[in-house]
Amino acid sequence: MKLKILVIITICLILLAANSVIRSGEIQAVGQSAWPQISTNLVASGFELPVHITNAQDGSNRLFVVEQRGRIQILQNSSIQATFLDISDRVRSPISGGGTEEGLLSAAFPPGFGSTKSHFYVYYTRKNGDNRVSRFYLSPDPNFADPASEQVILELPHPTYGNHNGGQLAFGPDGYLYIGTGDGGGGGDPFDNAQNPGVLQGKLLRIDVELAQIKTRSESVLIYLPLIPNNSTFPPPDQAYRIPANNPFLGQPGYRGEIWALGLRNPWRFSFDRLTGDFYIADVGQSTWEEVNFQPAASAGGENYGWNIMEGEDCYNGSTCDSSGLTLPVFSYRTHVDGCSVTGGFTYRGSNYPGLQGIYYLGDYCSGRIWGMQNSGSVWINQMLLETTYNISSFGEDESGELYLADRNSGNIYQIIEVTTGS
Repeated sequence: MKLKILVIITICLILLAANSVIRSGEIQAVGQSAWPQISTNLVASGFELPVHITNAQDGSNRLFVVEQRGRIQILQNSSIQATFLDISDRVRSPISGGGTEEGLLSAAFPPGFGSTKSHFYVYYTRKNGDNRVSRFYLSPDPNFADPASEQVILELPHPTYGNHNGGQLAFGPDGYLYIGTGDGGGGGDPFDNAQNPGVLQGKLLRIDVELAQIKTRSESVLIYLPLIPNNSTFPPPDQAYRIPANNPFLGQPGYRGEIWALGLRNPWRFSFDRLTGDFYIADVGQSTWEEVNFQPAASAGGENYGWNIMEGEDCYNGSTCDSSGLTLPVFSYRTHVDGCSVTGGFTYRGSNYPGLQGIYYLGDYCSGRIWGMQNSGSVWINQMLLETTYNISSFGEDESGELYLADRNSGNIYQIIEVTTGS
């Protein structure tokens, strides 16, 4: 009898262990008592190839919608209020003859914008195919930026292919600028950029653009503010940024000090949880897996997310590979089964829809599906929440934490809402 009980217990333990290694993309929504029922409300239309939505945290309650061809539009009161910036004359985009992944790809506003600061940052593809991070300044009218005020921060060579440009900018809770770069394009990372610590492609970068030598625009004169020690290395006088002293690879031979994390294929969209500071990075897959990577707020950086050794949780080249030291995704789904290109989103921290609280939302560009995911104890759980017909190119937050998404094909912006019983 004791032997029979022992055998049953052993079988149960084996089944539990087997279940624990099921791919994150195949985990069912166990542990979540009730996932919310969600829908979308049309907020505004009339945008041309929208690829990014952000806000300035300046109290204006404006949304800034980045259009791939080279414009940033202000969305307020459910309509386009103004063209905030137009640099289409220097942007390579699908409209100007570039590949489908090139263009003006994102914008980021520094802490203090609108009160003590009048500048912001953009990431775009130049006419020659290289990518660039630049600073721009407001005109006297806060609804208009001056396209002639550009100050180049960082150049990212991209000479061969038109895809895998990355393109995300965001300020972290630490006040530093995080930059997502693609691996340089082509299939399978032909230049091995993602695992090469000596190049900036296929990485997450972390640089100090605010506490370094900020160039203050005073008519036609550029004034360099005094350097203020802030746990960062000091740049030469002509350098537009400095590298934080606690970047994980700073000073290591063969490593670019700007690198915060490596092993990424095309981190199209990432975000910080505004409550916890946790970091979510969605990385577009090659041909098998789309993935979401997670970096806890307490991380000191230096994670290697595996590409092109791994794609999702599979070895990319061959049936076996050495995955030691790699950080595997917390969620993945099959390319060409559930979609074709993951679009990272945000953790909901708004107040209008309590049922959405604490869930991270993401979507797929091709299938239009929207998933929710969250950590339940030591297990990441997920659920597909909504089927749409949208080409989801970006999610976005407003100042109060409500969530939006962009449909690149139609040019519409939608708000994500909770559907309550009886509605």
